[in-house]
Amino acid sequence: MDRDTDWDGVRLHVVTGKGGTGKTTVAAALALALASGGRKVLLVEVEGRQGIAQVFDLPPLPYEERRIAVAPGGGDVYALAVDPEEAMLEYMEMFYGMRRAGRALTRMGIVDFATTVAPGFRDVLVTGKTTEAVRRKDRSGRRVYDAVVLDAPPTGRITRFLNVTQEVAGLAKVGPIKNHSELVAGVLKSPETAVHFVTLLEEMPVQETLDGITELRSAGLPSGGVFINMVRESLLPQAALDSAVKGTFDVAELALGLKAAGLADGPDDATEIAEALLEEVVEHARRTELEHRERATLAEAGAPRYELPLLADGVDLAGLYELAETMRIQGAA
Repeated sequence: MDRDTDWDGVRLHVVTGKGGTGKTTVAAALALALASGGRKVLLVEVEGRQGIAQVFDLPPLPYEERRIAVAPGGGDVYALAVDPEEAMLEYMEMFYGMRRAGRALTRMGIVDFATTVAPGFRDVLVTGKTTEAVRRKDRSGRRVYDAVVLDAPPTGRITRFLNVTQEVAGLAKVGPIKNHSELVAGVLKSPETAVHFVTLLEEMPVQETLDGITELRSAGLPSGGVFINMVRESLLPQAALDSAVKGTFDVAELALGLKAAGLADGPDDATEIAEALLEEVVEHARRTELEHRERATLAEAGAPRYELPLLADGVDLAGLYELAETMRIQGAA
């Protein structure tokens, strides 16, 4: 089921982005794209927002892997909403045989205490659950999932979230916690992982994306591609946009065109409408010019870039499939 994409060999796709860029939507569409053609993909969320359920228009997801969608060509998308408390109980049972005792500790608030005092430990728990799914094999020795997509925390926290060995260094020098974190880090820093960034063609998200990529690379973590979301097509030819920005747009000619098309009652009415339209044209031209600059800025990162359209009807299930197909056409999956 291998296919020619920009990410051949990658099994864990981590998706991050500044708030408001559509990170969860992109992660969901990427899972659909990766599953197309008969593959099995797990989509994981770790922030407790039930974002996956909202995007797929489902009831809140339980802490279990559950099939939520069929991809084009017959593939399956499963979802998992990781609960840190349940993950800790699994951890205690796995390494200490203490699941029953763990439930008692949970009632006493020890879990909250541990994850508050040592937040890096919480990240080890949720990333550990994700990387276990990446490594898991069935009885025949075949990987259970062809790929795993992780809807990760926002860009500003992504490096710390993934740099688990550093985060638990002061918590445990030896023992199961340290060994577990090293196992997790082995997956996260391997060629099987790629961390993708979601951005808009706006100054703040673009700068945060570039900073995130630099920070990630400095930590030895594998950066992936950049998904430019909600891209709007230009409504006018470049010559008209250039004229609007330079202030040389011919309002009189536009007024004549409105009159000839029967869209104005007379010369004065045509001029008034033309002047109002010119304001819209200038604003559109300036936004388009800004978007061109932000594209050029993103190119400096040297990462593959994918452009996803702004969906006129909003993001529903049909929109997710449209975004997934766009990703496949561009080689992202």
